[in-house]
Amino acid sequence: MTVSTRFSAPKGVPDYVPPQSAQFVAVRDALLRAASLAGYGHIELPLFEDTALFARGVGESTDVVTKEMYTFADRGGRSVTLRPEGTAGVMRAVIEHGLDRGALPVKLRYSGPFFRYERPQAGRYRQLQQVGVEAIGIDDPALDAEVIAIADAGFRSLGLTGFRLDITSLGDDTCRPQYREVLQEFLLGLDLDDETRERARVNPLRVLDDKRPHIKELTAGAPLMLDHLSGSAKAHFDEVLGHLDRLGVPCTINPRLVRGLDYYTKTTFEFVHEGLGAQSGIGGGGRYDGLMAELGGQQLSGIGFGIGVDRTVLALEAESVAAAPSARCEVFGVPMGQAARERMVTILGDLRAAGIRADMAYGGRGVKGAMKAADKSGARIALMLGDRDLAEGTIGIKELATGEQRSVPLGDIVAEAGGTHA
Repeated sequence: MTVSTRFSAPKGVPDYVPPQSAQFVAVRDALLRAASLAGYGHIELPLFEDTALFARGVGESTDVVTKEMYTFADRGGRSVTLRPEGTAGVMRAVIEHGLDRGALPVKLRYSGPFFRYERPQAGRYRQLQQVGVEAIGIDDPALDAEVIAIADAGFRSLGLTGFRLDITSLGDDTCRPQYREVLQEFLLGLDLDDETRERARVNPLRVLDDKRPHIKELTAGAPLMLDHLSGSAKAHFDEVLGHLDRLGVPCTINPRLVRGLDYYTKTTFEFVHEGLGAQSGIGGGGRYDGLMAELGGQQLSGIGFGIGVDRTVLALEAESVAAAPSARCEVFGVPMGQAARERMVTILGDLRAAGIRADMAYGGRGVKGAMKAADKSGARIALMLGDRDLAEGTIGIKELATGEQRSVPLGDIVAEAGGTHA
């Protein structure tokens, strides 16, 4: 006796199936559209890269590198890693293909899955879907504001309102070393566990990113980077805030904001939606002025963001906002008879060519079964076509919401159905 095996998606890897998949696509496309309007070209990145790229680019002391990466040896014995984030890969591609030798800034947008081995929960997945942008080669506060405004515009175009923008500055090379010493002295004076104490020695800023309540309580009085900014770093931050104000992008200065990656400098930001509970961050990013040089390229600055498509979908659900229609089609064909079926296939082709989403009853269903399928499709109208209609050169249009029905000439059906097009 053969025992059948039922397979499931890997733990922490969500499936998107209709109708929820329509929301996923709407979120991804809206966020990409906002970037496209600002001149960001598309880049397609490999799903895996040399492990050293992420160790060097993201930071060897980060949780991403030490605990969360999917790393394995390929058949050639090379250590490769499924991409945990997008910026390092984009920077590698920019250097490799010489994009930094052309017009600056290099503006790029991307989307797709990223991978982190974390404990799965709502909004935190092992395969996470993101949209990102990077603007490389120019250190200009106006560019910082543009990147942030793109994310804000993308969220608002979806109808999302219950979010806020947290922002801070992590300083630059002229003030970060001194601040690091001050922060390290403070942290090493606390009663920390061995692992956290070692983190304070290696990268003290990471300790401020610790989410454990007792660590947050211990570090409540920690010195803040905003109080130790150099004159140039403060001027840069103030200018960013001014541009955001002129763009109508509200923000909250959060001096304790620390992102989970080592490469951030100066402007750093996060979009937060309180309706998501513990996993409230829906996107964020910042400036990374030393990353290109760290990866073997020129000493050029950059700024970018990554937005969680998964979490944005959840945020829309929390606000009961539909970013896309749940109906899979607008027009549903109900043919009655073989000749009508053959003609309906042609009609559907004409409708789709005109940009109208159209489907029909397949499998030789009777009228009752076909009308049930029409109702389930979410279509606004049903096209009723039988032998008599063909003989008269007409077709019936039934409004599914009201039951109202009328006949129109077959040659007018695309124009008539287009009146329902949304």
